[in-house]
Amino acid sequence: MYYFGVDLGSTNIKVSLYSSEMQLVDRQSYPVNYIRENGFVEFDADKYCKSIMKLISSMVSKNNVDATQVSQIIFTGQAESLVVVDKDGNTLMNAISWMDERSVSECQSLEKQFSREEIEAVTGQMAVLPTWPATKILWLKNKRPDIFQNAGTFLMLKDFVVYKLTGKMLADMSIATFTFYFDIYEKQYWKKMLDAIGISEAQLPALTEPCTVAGCLTTKCAEAMDLTQITRVNIGTLDHFTGMIGTGNVQMGGMTLSTGTVMALTTMSAEPAPRDSGIAMHYGFVPDTHIMLPVAESGGVSLEWFRRTCMGDVTYDMMNEELSRRTLPNELIFLPYLVGTNSPEFDVDASGTFFGLRQENDVYDMACAVMEGVAFMLRKNCDHIRSKGTEISHIIATGGGSKSPIWCQLQADITGLPVVIPAEKEAACLGCAIIGAVTDNIFRSYQEASKVCISFTKRYSPINHEKYEKKYQKFCALYDAMLQVTRM
Repeated sequence: MYYFGVDLGSTNIKVSLYSSEMQLVDRQSYPVNYIRENGFVEFDADKYCKSIMKLISSMVSKNNVDATQVSQIIFTGQAESLVVVDKDGNTLMNAISWMDERSVSECQSLEKQFSREEIEAVTGQMAVLPTWPATKILWLKNKRPDIFQNAGTFLMLKDFVVYKLTGKMLADMSIATFTFYFDIYEKQYWKKMLDAIGISEAQLPALTEPCTVAGCLTTKCAEAMDLTQITRVNIGTLDHFTGMIGTGNVQMGGMTLSTGTVMALTTMSAEPAPRDSGIAMHYGFVPDTHIMLPVAESGGVSLEWFRRTCMGDVTYDMMNEELSRRTLPNELIFLPYLVGTNSPEFDVDASGTFFGLRQENDVYDMACAVMEGVAFMLRKNCDHIRSKGTEISHIIATGGGSKSPIWCQLQADITGLPVVIPAEKEAACLGCAIIGAVTDNIFRSYQEASKVCISFTKRYSPINHEKYEKKYQKFCALYDAMLQVTRM
């Protein structure tokens, strides 16, 4: 038996083929092409679907897969990209990417109607952002009434792909979280927001639990992929959440850390989930659970910025090799707030700062301070999460940052938590396959599946936690002083 895991990426569509033993058979990808005009970011949703089907067809042929043995296609990927279809299910325009920021003025309009407290208590989110589909729909109402008036259904990208393959219009609640018109606690659409943007619940797909089967392939789609209508389509869940499943983070205590351009943290919340935690909260991949997902935009981008602008031809490997020979910590401190707003403070006035520079310092000392600064930001988020009643026992590191032994050890030392590195690098697609296997009762639960399918290549235990405690306190004091000076 086989499972196709499909990651609806923003840069690339990734498709992985797994056996029922959760062994990777093949993996292929295809780039996403965008139309960028006048500041808009769009793409052709129909072509996006066809690319998925071509990838699957190619993999079936290449690997001589018996079509009758393909149990499920499971989806994950980006959340907020919006697809508008007419009453017959045909697209009315290009999909609007989550990266598109056309709806800034609509955000300002909604901010006047809804308080931050009300927004957090219903959606679990901290701010009105142009990322949210609700703001894009309001933009369509204001700027493209021809589209708005003919809209039959507003769909997220993953829900649209599932519809094209099965004919079923369903909204995965873990993705509906990102619409800004879903009540994550009452598990229903937020009527007050729907009224504000001018649409009705009838124009939205029916809500359903994540990781459930939507239906079987249509005849047309089955033929296009060289499959049969026996194959079922599982709506899956958000890519961050399939990443949790694919790294064994399936019960309270674990935290999956992804350090790429941004730093994203995912951990299952204690229940009942607090509605005023100050932490981005989402509906989880297990029914009636919630997941904390704070994001720090000045994550990996801080180190990449410093390496690119200050270190010439020095590579990350060279950086790690040199720092491995040095005694840490030193006295230099870096505040990694290059992008400003970051969890858990959300201070738009925050900025990056080096403190304690002396003539004996070199670029490697500064690079280490940048790594430490991002790890201190991680510690702040961990402390904030724990203050809201959710315990953290270990960190599962993924993304580019997990490749650095120095950075991983710093994270362990500064947080006081062990940091483990999973063997599987494409955790989201493995998570998809595990979802399919659990749905088919190959495993009784995600916990059982993780014991069988997940392995780790390295564990970093805290060694110098006490040494870093005083420096962390200085970091926090410097942050407060920086804001005070900035606001003078």
